[in-house]
Amino acid sequence: MARCVAGGHARPVDVDVDVGVGVVAALVELGGVASRGQLLTATSRGEVDRALAAGDVVVLGRGRYALPSVDEARAAAHRLSACVSRISAALHWGWAVKTVPAKPVLTVPRGRRIRPSRARDVELHVATLGIDDVVDGIVTSKERTLLDCLRWEPRDSALTVADSALRDGFSRARLLAIGRDAQGPGSPQVRAVAAVADARAANPFESVLRDIALQVPGLAVVPQVSIREPDFLGRPDLVDERLRIILEADSFEWHGGRGDLARDARRYNRFVVAGWTVLRFSWEDVMFRPDEVRAILAAAVLGRTEVRCPGCPAA
Repeated sequence: MARCVAGGHARPVDVDVDVGVGVVAALVELGGVASRGQLLTATSRGEVDRALAAGDVVVLGRGRYALPSVDEARAAAHRLSACVSRISAALHWGWAVKTVPAKPVLTVPRGRRIRPSRARDVELHVATLGIDDVVDGIVTSKERTLLDCLRWEPRDSALTVADSALRDGFSRARLLAIGRDAQGPGSPQVRAVAAVADARAANPFESVLRDIALQVPGLAVVPQVSIREPDFLGRPDLVDERLRIILEADSFEWHGGRGDLARDARRYNRFVVAGWTVLRFSWEDVMFRPDEVRAILAAAVLGRTEVRCPGCPAA
């Protein structure tokens, strides 16, 4: 029996207004892990170096960075003879998450008792884990991590992890097999999320926006579609080609100077003139006001259906 505990739903990470706050904020928005290139796009070389020196950011691997919660989870697992699991394990494997957990998420085997006072600083779960479910005695395997995240996380969080895993090179065939073989509680969600996971989603922001869109009847968006009519107009974040609706996840990565603003304005104007409806959403609205975003999308679908198919009901 492998040793291990798993955690509940993730909660937002507190961002201190101190050294490296720009880098920390960028990492939070990027899902807790990022490449050096992503951090340099959002901040600067000096800020990244200062954040590393201050311990606000840790090196996950060559050119890969993470919040200190990754190291904290491993340390907590060693202290409690548990294993890093679920969202914390996803971060360990370098996968982006919707929300970085406030406490390390761990798993211990059934029947093992840990005094509440020792587990106060972790989110502890109990599960039956086979020998193949744990790597190096300290973290759930990639397959078990995906199964647990897809089973126990809210659907938007589960999709974020699945998209990131595929983006990182995890085989789609293996992901579909995890869904096919899933049994017990949450198995319908495991299969549903595995079926729609897409490596083309650029980041957690886009994954969560796509999850909201998947809940809107008649809307069928695909990530990163190149649009040519006939000349190249751009490659928006999410596209419904039938209804000619574009969804843009306006991230901090594009909050640049006047040059960036001018380029974005020209790009969006070209789409509109070509007959596309362009909807732009902020990270805060997508992450914290999903019902409002969903209502906007539903209204857009109704409007586009009426324009493109007069008298037809929404699909």
